[in-house]
Amino acid sequence: MRKILIPTDFSENAMNALKYAVELFKYEISEFYIMHTYQDDIYADESKLSQDNLKTVTATARKKSHKKLEKTVETIKSISPNPRHNFNIISSNNLLVDEADKIVDEQNIDVIVMGTKGETDDKILTFGSHTLQVLKYVQCPVLAIPAHYKYNQPKHILFPTNYMIPYKRRELKLFCEMASPYRAVIDVLYISKTKKLSMRQKDNQNFLKEELGKNTINFKIENSN
Repeated sequence: MRKILIPTDFSENAMNALKYAVELFKYEISEFYIMHTYQDDIYADESKLSQDNLKTVTATARKKSHKKLEKTVETIKSISPNPRHNFNIISSNNLLVDEADKIVDEQNIDVIVMGTKGETDDKILTFGSHTLQVLKYVQCPVLAIPAHYKYNQPKHILFPTNYMIPYKRRELKLFCEMASPYRAVIDVLYISKTKKLSMRQKDNQNFLKEELGKNTINFKIENSN
């Protein structure tokens, strides 16, 4: 069974990532954990916050979060009424990256799917601050979905690497299992000034060959000059 964590700020981008996830895993028995953290909402306007009203503000934020999560589940079930999928909601007075890390550990999450940007949707930035934090600090594969991107069967996948990262079997197994059903071709791309690989890089390249062996793989080196 696949376990997927979907952080949401209830934005259009977050809903788009959720739609992508249910489509990507539509043939798999999957447990979805739709998570919202509202600590930032509580302290958004500290000028209006005091010890006297902290409990009230927190209770209001919790109620609002839970209600929106329930609405999100209703919406996604109406869009994709898939009997293979089960949905859980998580509403937490915590920071996004801390709660995501906690849920990944507690529920043994396979992958996090989230939008590249959240509610602010800054056109200048490729990734929003929350997405970058999750990518950097949460020990779990992350699939970041650009705004308005619609699901297409993965037929040709680009895998850029410098062969310096010691990939984990669990990460590559997930990648392999996502690509195999569609017979996707994987282009492993290394950009460098030289075509020569160090012993460490060769070891990591061989590890990739072993773990992604079910797929058609092309190893490519492009000159960075």
